[in-house]
Formats: sequence, C-alpha cells, structure tokens
Amino acid sequence: MAMLKGTNIRIPASAVRIELGWRAGPGIPDVDASALLLTTGKVRSDADFVFYNQAVHPSGAVRHEGKRPAGDSVTDTLTVDLASVEPAIETVVLAASADGGTFGQVPGLHIRVLDQANGAELARFDSSDATVETAFVLGELYRRQGEWKFRAVGQGYDSGLAGLATDFGISVDEPRPAPPAPPVAYGRPVPPAQAPVPPPVQPVAPPPPAAPPAPAPAPVRLTKVTLTKDTPTVSLTKQGGTSGALRVNLNWQMRKQAKGGWQQKLGQAMAMATQSGLDLDLGALFELSDGRKGVVQALGNSFGSLHQPPYIHLDGDDRTGASEAGENLTVNLDHIADFRRILIFVTIYEGARSFAGLHATVTLQPQHGAPVDFSLDECTVPSNVCALALITNNGGDLVVQREARYLVPDRGVSPQRTLDRAYGWGMNWTPGRK
Repeated sequence: MAMLKGTNIRIPASAVRIELGWRAGPGIPDVDASALLLTTGKVRSDADFVFYNQAVHPSGAVRHEGKRPAGDSVTDTLTVDLASVEPAIETVVLAASADGGTFGQVPGLHIRVLDQANGAELARFDSSDATVETAFVLGELYRRQGEWKFRAVGQGYDSGLAGLATDFGISVDEPRPAPPAPPVAYGRPVPPAQAPVPPPVQPVAPPPPAAPPAPAPAPVRLTKVTLTKDTPTVSLTKQGGTSGALRVNLNWQMRKQAKGGWQQKLGQAMAMATQSGLDLDLGALFELSDGRKGVVQALGNSFGSLHQPPYIHLDGDDRTGASEAGENLTVNLDHIADFRRILIFVTIYEGARSFAGLHATVTLQPQHGAPVDFSLDECTVPSNVCALALITNNGGDLVVQREARYLVPDRGVSPQRTLDRAYGWGMNWTPGRK
C-alpha cells in the first residue's frame, strides 16, 4: 500500500521485514538502513541503535540483515519481531544514510514494510523530494492502544548518520581534530611561558584515594571500510574485529550487457543460467598455526565447524544469489591464534563456464568493528574460479587483503587445484561431488 508523508496504517503482523530500496548505478551514493529504538523520543543507551556496525539489538527483536542487489536496484534490510520488542520501547525509527553523496542523487528511494510470515506488502512510502540531505527518517513503527502502526515520515538531515544518531541520544565516535601547532617566531617554535615558581608550602597528608569512576561505555563507531585497488588491505585488529564471529557474505547479480566476442556469448549463457540454475560456491582454503591445511566448501559437504578446527563454517549452498542473504561463511575470531592464513574464494559449480557478465559484492562483517566490503572487477578472461580475499595472521593482527583475482584453470585441472597452485597451499586433491 503506497502512503503519503505523514499518514499511518495499522500493522497486523507480529514480525515484519523492512526493505529500504533504491536504484544503483555509477555516481550514485551507497545507502544504509538503520533503526533506533526509542523511549519518550530518545534511546535508552547506544545499544538501542541497530545498523551495519551493530547488527543485532540485545533483545534480538531488531536485526540488520544487509544488502541484496536485484537487477539495477539494491535493498538494505531490517527485520523487526514486534512481539519481542521490549514493553518500554514506544517507537522504532527506520532511517537511511547516504554514503558518498546526498539523497538528491539517489533515485527510487523507498521503504517497504512486509509481513515476515508470508512476504505480503503492508505499507510502502516513496521519497521523492530529497535534495541535500545525507540522512533520512523514512518511517517509524510505533505502539498505539495495544497495537503497532507504521507512519511515513520523510524527515531529512544534512548532518549524515552521525547527526541523525546524535539527535536521538546516541554517543558517536567522531574523529577528533589534531591539536594546533605551537606558535612560530622567526622560523623557530616559541617556548611556552614559564609559570612563576610558587613559595614552598608545608606538606599536607593526602586524602584517602577515591574509588575510580566506572568507565564510560565506548561511543558508537560509524566507520565503514571499502577495499579498492589503491587501498587493498585493512587490519581487522585496528578496526576492532578481534573476537566473535566474522561473517563473509557473497551476493551477485547479472550485468545487463556484456562485451562482444566470447564475452558476449558467455554473458548470454550466464543470463540463461540465472533462470535455469547458476550455482556459485563460496569456500575457503585454510592453514592453521599447527600446520594443518584444508578446505571449507559445499563440494564434498565439507562445511567445516565454528567451534572446533578449522573454526570456519559454511552456512549453506545458495544456488541463486537472489536469496536475502546470498552465501555466507563464518570465521570464529575467538581463535585468532589458531589461524595462519585463510583464502576466501568462489567457484562456478554449474550453470556457466565463466564469470563474464557477473557483478558480485563481498562483505566481511565482524561481530565487533567496522564492516569491510569490496566489489569484484569485471571478468575479462574465461575464468570459473576467483580468489576473493586473503586473511593472514601477522603476529596476532589479522589483515584482510582484497584479491579479486580471476584464475583460468589448465585443461583437466580443477578450480581448487588451480587456487592451490597460485597461492602455494600444497594440498592433495581428489574429485568431489555435492
């Protein structure tokens, strides 16, 4: 149901899916969905802010599920279990922020409320009057007389996600300006003025030490990391990703056009395969600190384990790329000391012979710390295997390096063996099925 700004509608579902959508393309900013859980117009603490760096509310009622491409559009999704929202919470604000531009540059911005049980659309609000805003409250879920309602809001901010979050009571960790340089006279720093020496005083017994104050909670970090050819590496440790689960997500979509020659033919084949069963497999080669090596992948049902070696687990096998989550692989960062290196890769199991015409996005989301994402370059070789990212343990510091490297296997050589040779893993390979 399409709504006008300021109108409201009853939400009959006990759990809803919130889809923030827009049309993507060159020069269009990325958009991120977020939610704020309010009591009397403010959050109770920073934990009431759910977004890409803090994906799950402590109650479990609100979750940030992440982005999914679909043709020329992208959706960023939140789920809200209305039945589980704490009684003290009166309103769940549904917001958006633009990364790298303003909402005046974002076409097709809208928000949809769907019944989580059956996918039925309960409400929709299209924003069409944005200009210089960099953050938006698109709507809100609120309690009224024992039931939940949705209101279309459409209120913009020109101060970005930080300004929006601060307005609702969130403590934001913003970069601090560098201290001013000391004054200079004739090319030399001016020494600070010397304070006069006070006269000696009789020593006084110091009072008993006071109990140290409780440490203030760390403010929310809004930092995001995008790896490129120019900046291909990042330290998870420096970003705060030193424990908990690291989720690696792969999502893909077909480009509308492919180039001529073999690329055009393979691009057409890939488009047909999307309808008839293109199957991409996310996987990981691992080497542990004790020298053990192996692979986690759907082939051979080698899904790994999160709480015992190799501390890597493949969640499932998505054969479409169009599901809400794509393919996910989880690394247990509580066992950093057990890792030497991990190579994240993707192969085409069936449905096409090359990645030509495919657009894929890789996101590494630590449980603590900033998400790391990057896109794959366009494939210009007849490749069915791509090294995505290499994670190495450098003295306790896990470093992520963007690979985005398409490999072309020799005739009769498997994609996994091709990866092994390229990165010197030194494993023995046998044929497998799934």
